[in-house]
Amino acid sequence: MKQFIIASALVMATACSQATQTITENEVERATKVAAPDAGAQAFPTDLRRTSLIVSDMDESLKLYRDVLGFEVNYDTEVTMSGVALPAGEPGATARLVLLSSNDSWVGWIGLLQWLDPVLPTPEPRRRMGVGDAILVFNTENVDEHCDAAAALPGIYMTMPASNTTYPARAGGDPIVVRTCYLFDRDGYFMELNKVLDRDNYNRDGSAE
Repeated sequence: MKQFIIASALVMATACSQATQTITENEVERATKVAAPDAGAQAFPTDLRRTSLIVSDMDESLKLYRDVLGFEVNYDTEVTMSGVALPAGEPGATARLVLLSSNDSWVGWIGLLQWLDPVLPTPEPRRRMGVGDAILVFNTENVDEHCDAAAALPGIYMTMPASNTTYPARAGGDPIVVRTCYLFDRDGYFMELNKVLDRDNYNRDGSAE
Protein backbone atom coordinates (compact mmCIF):
# COMPACT_ATOMS: atom_id res chain seq x y z
CA MET A 1 0.00 0.00 0.00
CA LYS A 2 2.88 2.40 0.76
CA GLN A 3 4.29 1.72 -2.70
CA PHE A 4 0.91 2.54 -4.25
CA ILE A 5 0.57 5.81 -2.33
CA ILE A 6 4.07 6.89 -3.33
CA ALA A 7 3.48 5.92 -6.96
CA SER A 8 0.16 7.76 -7.05
CA ALA A 9 1.74 10.89 -5.62
CA LEU A 10 4.48 10.80 -8.25
CA VAL A 11 1.93 10.32 -11.01
CA MET A 12 -0.17 13.26 -9.86
CA ALA A 13 2.89 15.45 -9.48
CA THR A 14 3.95 14.58 -13.02
CA ALA A 15 0.46 15.30 -14.36
CA CYS A 16 0.34 18.68 -12.64
CA SER A 17 3.78 19.72 -13.89
CA GLN A 18 2.82 18.80 -17.46
CA ALA A 19 -0.67 20.30 -17.40
CA THR A 20 -0.04 22.32 -20.57
CA GLN A 21 1.83 19.55 -22.40
CA THR A 22 0.89 16.31 -24.12
CA ILE A 23 2.50 12.93 -23.67
CA THR A 24 2.61 9.87 -25.90
CA GLU A 25 0.98 6.50 -25.29
CA ASN A 26 4.32 4.91 -24.33
CA GLU A 27 5.04 7.69 -21.86
CA VAL A 28 1.62 7.10 -20.28
CA GLU A 29 2.56 3.50 -19.55
CA ARG A 30 5.86 4.54 -17.96
CA ALA A 31 4.29 7.36 -15.95
CA THR A 32 1.48 5.25 -14.50
CA LYS A 33 3.40 2.17 -13.45
CA VAL A 34 3.11 1.13 -9.81
CA ALA A 35 5.12 -1.46 -7.97
CA ALA A 36 4.15 -4.86 -9.36
CA PRO A 37 3.63 -7.83 -7.05
CA ASP A 38 6.40 -10.40 -6.90
CA ALA A 39 5.88 -12.57 -9.98
CA GLY A 40 7.24 -15.59 -8.13
CA ALA A 41 4.55 -15.24 -5.47
CA GLN A 42 1.65 -15.18 -7.94
CA ALA A 43 -0.47 -18.27 -8.50
CA PHE A 44 -0.88 -17.47 -12.21
CA PRO A 45 1.53 -15.87 -14.70
CA THR A 46 -0.88 -13.18 -15.92
CA ASP A 47 -2.98 -10.52 -14.18
CA LEU A 48 -6.03 -8.81 -15.68
CA ARG A 49 -4.63 -5.41 -14.76
CA ARG A 50 -7.01 -2.86 -16.25
CA THR A 51 -9.99 -2.48 -18.55
CA SER A 52 -9.99 0.76 -20.58
CA LEU A 53 -13.20 2.18 -22.01
CA ILE A 54 -13.53 4.73 -24.83
CA VAL A 55 -16.15 7.27 -23.76
CA SER A 56 -17.88 10.23 -25.35
CA ASP A 57 -17.99 12.56 -22.34
CA MET A 58 -15.46 12.07 -19.56
CA ASP A 59 -17.21 14.18 -16.96
CA GLU A 60 -20.50 12.34 -17.49
CA SER A 61 -18.80 8.94 -17.31
CA LEU A 62 -17.08 9.90 -14.06
CA LYS A 63 -20.49 10.40 -12.49
CA LEU A 64 -20.94 6.63 -12.71
CA TYR A 65 -17.45 5.17 -12.28
CA ARG A 66 -16.15 7.66 -9.72
CA ASP A 67 -19.21 9.09 -7.96
CA VAL A 68 -21.53 6.07 -7.89
CA LEU A 69 -19.18 3.08 -7.93
CA GLY A 70 -16.56 4.81 -5.80
CA PHE A 71 -13.47 4.25 -7.97
CA GLU A 72 -10.63 6.66 -7.14
CA VAL A 73 -9.13 8.92 -9.81
CA ASN A 74 -5.35 8.65 -9.63
CA TYR A 75 -4.38 9.90 -13.09
CA ASP A 76 -5.94 12.54 -15.36
CA THR A 77 -4.08 14.05 -18.28
CA GLU A 78 -4.08 14.78 -22.01
CA VAL A 79 -2.34 12.35 -24.37
CA THR A 80 -1.43 12.29 -28.06
CA MET A 81 -2.75 9.21 -29.86
CA SER A 82 -0.91 7.41 -32.67
CA GLY A 83 -4.05 5.95 -34.20
CA VAL A 84 -1.97 2.80 -34.83
CA ALA A 85 -1.02 1.05 -31.60
CA LEU A 86 -4.55 1.73 -30.39
CA PRO A 87 -6.40 1.66 -33.73
CA ALA A 88 -8.94 4.41 -33.16
CA GLY A 89 -9.26 8.00 -34.30
CA GLU A 90 -6.74 9.89 -36.41
CA PRO A 91 -2.94 9.91 -35.96
CA GLY A 92 -1.95 12.84 -33.74
CA ALA A 93 -5.40 13.23 -32.19
CA THR A 94 -5.55 14.45 -28.63
CA ALA A 95 -7.43 12.56 -25.93
CA ARG A 96 -8.07 12.77 -22.21
CA LEU A 97 -7.04 9.73 -20.19
CA VAL A 98 -8.33 9.07 -16.69
CA LEU A 99 -7.26 6.03 -14.65
CA LEU A 100 -9.32 4.90 -11.67
CA SER A 101 -8.47 2.27 -9.07
CA SER A 102 -10.61 0.30 -6.65
CA ASN A 103 -9.50 -1.83 -3.68
CA ASP A 104 -6.29 -3.21 -5.17
CA SER A 105 -3.26 -1.14 -6.10
CA TRP A 106 -2.34 -3.38 -9.03
CA VAL A 107 -5.42 -5.04 -10.56
CA GLY A 108 -9.04 -4.06 -11.06
CA TRP A 109 -8.37 -0.61 -12.55
CA ILE A 110 -10.66 1.19 -15.01
CA GLY A 111 -9.30 3.47 -17.72
CA LEU A 112 -11.52 6.06 -19.39
CA LEU A 113 -10.37 7.59 -22.69
CA GLN A 114 -12.13 10.46 -24.47
CA TRP A 115 -11.00 11.78 -27.84
CA LEU A 116 -10.91 15.57 -27.69
CA ASP A 117 -9.70 16.75 -31.10
CA PRO A 118 -10.98 15.45 -33.41
CA VAL A 119 -13.78 13.74 -31.51
CA LEU A 120 -14.97 10.21 -32.28
CA PRO A 121 -18.51 9.65 -33.57
CA THR A 122 -21.02 8.77 -30.85
CA PRO A 123 -22.88 5.51 -31.59
CA GLU A 124 -26.59 4.93 -31.14
CA PRO A 125 -27.65 3.86 -27.61
CA ARG A 126 -27.15 0.13 -26.98
CA ARG A 127 -30.05 -2.08 -25.93
CA ARG A 128 -28.85 -5.56 -26.94
CA MET A 129 -25.55 -7.45 -26.95
CA GLY A 130 -23.80 -9.82 -29.32
CA VAL A 131 -20.54 -11.53 -30.24
CA GLY A 132 -17.53 -9.35 -29.46
CA ASP A 133 -19.21 -7.50 -26.61
CA ALA A 134 -17.97 -7.61 -23.02
CA ILE A 135 -19.73 -7.76 -19.66
CA LEU A 136 -18.18 -5.78 -16.80
CA VAL A 137 -18.93 -7.24 -13.37
CA PHE A 138 -18.50 -5.03 -10.30
CA ASN A 139 -18.89 -6.36 -6.78
CA THR A 140 -20.21 -3.88 -4.24
CA GLU A 141 -21.42 -4.19 -0.68
CA ASN A 142 -23.97 -1.41 -1.38
CA VAL A 143 -25.55 -3.05 -4.40
CA ASP A 144 -29.12 -1.72 -4.04
CA GLU A 145 -27.92 1.81 -3.31
CA HIS A 146 -25.51 1.78 -6.24
CA CYS A 147 -28.06 0.28 -8.63
CA ASP A 148 -30.58 2.99 -7.74
CA ALA A 149 -27.97 5.76 -8.04
CA ALA A 150 -26.79 4.46 -11.42
CA ALA A 151 -30.35 4.23 -12.72
CA ALA A 152 -30.90 7.90 -11.89
CA LEU A 153 -28.03 9.08 -14.13
CA PRO A 154 -28.75 10.43 -17.62
CA GLY A 155 -28.12 7.93 -20.41
CA ILE A 156 -28.18 4.82 -18.21
CA TYR A 157 -30.41 2.00 -19.49
CA MET A 158 -31.34 -0.60 -16.88
CA THR A 159 -32.25 -4.03 -18.23
CA MET A 160 -33.11 -5.34 -14.75
CA PRO A 161 -33.25 -3.62 -11.36
CA ALA A 162 -31.65 -5.15 -8.28
CA SER A 163 -32.93 -8.65 -7.54
CA ASN A 164 -31.64 -12.03 -6.39
CA THR A 165 -30.25 -14.56 -8.86
CA THR A 166 -29.44 -18.15 -7.85
CA TYR A 167 -26.65 -19.99 -9.67
CA PRO A 168 -26.08 -23.77 -9.58
CA ALA A 169 -23.84 -25.01 -6.78
CA ARG A 170 -20.21 -25.89 -7.17
CA ALA A 171 -19.41 -29.56 -6.55
CA GLY A 172 -20.45 -30.39 -3.01
CA GLY A 173 -21.63 -26.87 -2.21
CA ASP A 174 -24.83 -24.91 -1.85
CA PRO A 175 -26.45 -22.83 -4.61
CA ILE A 176 -24.84 -19.41 -5.03
CA VAL A 177 -27.17 -16.46 -4.42
CA VAL A 178 -26.21 -13.09 -5.92
CA ARG A 179 -27.94 -9.74 -5.50
CA THR A 180 -27.45 -7.94 -8.81
CA CYS A 181 -28.73 -5.40 -11.34
CA TYR A 182 -27.90 -5.12 -15.02
CA LEU A 183 -27.42 -1.99 -17.14
CA PHE A 184 -25.88 -0.28 -20.15
CA ASP A 185 -23.89 2.84 -19.34
CA ARG A 186 -24.25 6.01 -21.43
CA ASP A 187 -21.72 4.75 -24.01
CA GLY A 188 -23.19 1.26 -24.35
CA TYR A 189 -20.89 -0.67 -22.01
CA PHE A 190 -22.86 -3.43 -20.29
CA MET A 191 -22.31 -4.24 -16.64
CA GLU A 192 -23.54 -6.12 -13.60
CA LEU A 193 -23.41 -4.56 -10.17
CA ASN A 194 -23.60 -7.40 -7.70
CA LYS A 195 -23.02 -8.79 -4.25
CA VAL A 196 -22.57 -12.50 -3.50
CA LEU A 197 -24.92 -12.90 -0.55
CA ASP A 198 -23.20 -15.99 0.85
CA ARG A 199 -19.66 -14.84 0.04
CA ASP A 200 -18.47 -15.45 3.62
CA ASN A 201 -18.88 -19.18 2.97
CA TYR A 202 -16.31 -19.18 0.17
CA ASN A 203 -12.54 -18.89 0.02
CA ARG A 204 -10.92 -16.21 -2.14
CA ASP A 205 -10.30 -18.76 -4.91
CA GLY A 206 -14.04 -19.53 -5.06
CA SER A 207 -13.92 -22.91 -3.37
CA ALA A 208 -16.41 -23.74 -0.63
CA GLU A 209 -15.17 -23.66 2.95
